[in-house]
Amino acid sequence: MVQVQLPAEEIMRLRADCPEEAKLWVGENDFGLLRAIQITGGIFHGEKLNGVIVPGGADWNTGFGGDGPDTFTSVDVFAKYLLKTDDGVYIAIENRGKRDKTQKQPYIVTTPRFFAPRGKYGWLNYGVYVGALQGSVRDGVSGVDITIYRMF
Repeated sequence: MVQVQLPAEEIMRLRADCPEEAKLWVGENDFGLLRAIQITGGIFHGEKLNGVIVPGGADWNTGFGGDGPDTFTSVDVFAKYLLKTDDGVYIAIENRGKRDKTQKQPYIVTTPRFFAPRGKYGWLNYGVYVGALQGSVRDGVSGVDITIYRMF
């Protein structure tokens, strides 16, 4: 097998605030346990863009296997929210991902997609993006830290 190192450029680091009290337990069925984790704000920064996360998005997070959040063997995430750049441009982001705890994977691998208006940030609409997401607590607020890369 030929092993290839794929080149990538880091385009942003993002911090989304998701306080514990903003987690809504939708419930469990034969397909898993669904939580709607509300995104209440945050920040992002990169070489070509900086700004804030607009409150109001959410991560539709489904856990599988095990008896609850601490014992799931895998988790699927689907988050949709808005970024607002320092110069007032709104950019939509959809971020899908998966974590397989049986592989002792310390982070969730994501595939972000952007919807940016024509103009300065239009380049975000093209290309392949990947991210690494990890949960964290900052200043007493739960959330996630995501580093997003553009593949070449």
